[in-house]
Amino acid sequence: MTVVQPITVSITRRVPAARAREAQAWAKSGQELLTGMTGYLGSGWIRPDPASEDWHMLYRFQDGETLAAWERSAERAWWVASAAGIAEDARTERRTGIEGWFDVPSEVVVADAAPPAPPRWKQMVSIFIVFYPLSLALQFAAAPFTGPLPLWLRVFITVVVATPLMTYVLLPLVTRALRPWLLRGRGPGRRVRS
Repeated sequence: MTVVQPITVSITRRVPAARAREAQAWAKSGQELLTGMTGYLGSGWIRPDPASEDWHMLYRFQDGETLAAWERSAERAWWVASAAGIAEDARTERRTGIEGWFDVPSEVVVADAAPPAPPRWKQMVSIFIVFYPLSLALQFAAAPFTGPLPLWLRVFITVVVATPLMTYVLLPLVTRALRPWLLRGRGPGRRVRS
């Protein structure tokens, strides 16, 4: 069974300080184009501080196929070409799963189409819903084989098996199933400072 995972593309672009307002308008126009694309899940940009020339632009698609459609589109080609003299690509990364959850930027500008993340307590509940039953099942299944082993080794074996299952299979399924609850009450995008 193939598990389809959302893909987040992170592009670092250099923007001269004198062109920051134009770059902001350019980024917003790109987000407007993205909103019409099938599979689009959200986008935004992150700056280390207001004076930084590095802009970390993010966009997320439901899978590789819908991302590839955006990357091949005439709209994207026009939009990227319109950045001449405003923004210069420096680095591109693609991320799946929960990578990047633990990065805390100093300033985030999030598009109106990408509301803030769910509250931490909802994230905690989602993880608990996966983690507790999985841990219990693994302990039960492994008990006949790991019973005589020391506690630290039994826990290590459980964590080694549980981590990829949670990251690549179970958490994506549970967050997709809980999506309406996780998104309920989230306001429009806004500027936040950590």
